[in-house]
Amino acid sequence: MRIPVLAAALLSSSLVLAHPLTAQEHVHTPGMTHPAPAVQRPTQGGQAAFAAIAEIVALLQADATTDWSKVNIERLRLHLVDMDLVTLRSRVVATPVTGGAQFLVRGTGETIAAIKRMTGAHVTMVMKSGGPRVVRTELPDGVRLIVTAADPGDAAAVATLRGLGFIGLMVSGDHHPAHHMALARGEAMADHGH
Repeated sequence: MRIPVLAAALLSSSLVLAHPLTAQEHVHTPGMTHPAPAVQRPTQGGQAAFAAIAEIVALLQADATTDWSKVNIERLRLHLVDMDLVTLRSRVVATPVTGGAQFLVRGTGETIAAIKRMTGAHVTMVMKSGGPRVVRTELPDGVRLIVTAADPGDAAAVATLRGLGFIGLMVSGDHHPAHHMALARGEAMADHGH
């Protein structure tokens, strides 16, 4: 029984080897060149703040109207430090309230000032954009935010506010890129502590 199986395997492998491979049929001639394989460039700038700054710098360099006497990239960097502190180092306690939620956002050290700067600027942007109502109270170690839907009886809007939580509310809206560009350009309206 083993001999026919072995013979079939040998016959099959000799048939495969009897057919030349496409690469073996390729003939090289003197002076022939092959195109170099395309080198794929990375798209990530590394650490997120570094990449965000690199993007803004590239946009400023590409814009012939950039007033370099007003540009302040350090101001943008400090804002991104605040974003990091608030996002990663603050402590948040959320409590449901009628029509929304209360967020106690606290920190220690430099995080306290970052919380106050970031929430102060964000509350202003939310109110200007017609978002939910936000009442902000500063605390010794952070802030208290009471966020309620425009219509406190709108169960879906209230659920959305509670589901987003503090950080979801902080990242909501499309004003962040424009704010970062304004900070880098040195525009006074963008200032909130830096």
